[in-house]
Amino acid sequence: MKKLTSITLAVLLALSLIVFTGCSSETVKVTIADGSLVMTVEEVKLKDMDGDGALTINDALIAAHDKEYPGGSEAGYASATGEYGLYITKLWGDESGAFGYYQNGISAMSLADPVTDGSRINAFIYQDQTGWSDTYCEFSNFAMTVEAGANITVCLEGYGFDENFESVKFPVAGAEITIDGAPTGVLTGEDGCAEISAGEKGDYIISAISADSIIVPPVLELTVGK
Repeated sequence: MKKLTSITLAVLLALSLIVFTGCSSETVKVTIADGSLVMTVEEVKLKDMDGDGALTINDALIAAHDKEYPGGSEAGYASATGEYGLYITKLWGDESGAFGYYQNGISAMSLADPVTDGSRINAFIYQDQTGWSDTYCEFSNFAMTVEAGANITVCLEGYGFDENFESVKFPVAGAEITIDGAPTGVLTGEDGCAEISAGEKGDYIISAISADSIIVPPVLELTVGK
């Protein structure tokens, strides 16, 4: 019996090491905005940064700050546990408490929400901290690969809630498309869509700004090939 128990424990230990190794090699893409993009689809390793035994949004944001914020997460990021779970108290050095965060286009319930390999985490600081009118936006595609000089259509969607507090999407009209932060002069139509021309071979970040409303900068990774 003792020999069998020893073998069982050895197998379980080996399996746990395999699982840990697998998790540590997984990655997520983190975007952070404070009115403009301060971190854009930065790829970070998934690790249990807070020691809670799970891989969560909190771990992804800690890793993102450790990688890019001056002084790391110790200087730029903090979280706490309250009545409704784990929440952000500091994001990119801001301590206003006015934060939002989404995973794969879905508003997260808390920082303890689990993440998996390939997840997209978008966190932001509200600019309107009175009326909370900031509109979270995403393009219908978060990544595209096209040929050089091709015309492409991008469609911008805003996220909100209906009278039953159910999540809804709607087209964002009148937003100006930007490429690597430079305005293009091209505005989205009533359907939220706009047509732009891909440039030369390379990698670009497509986003948008609005003169009429406060929108959280969306991100589309554009790869232009030959």
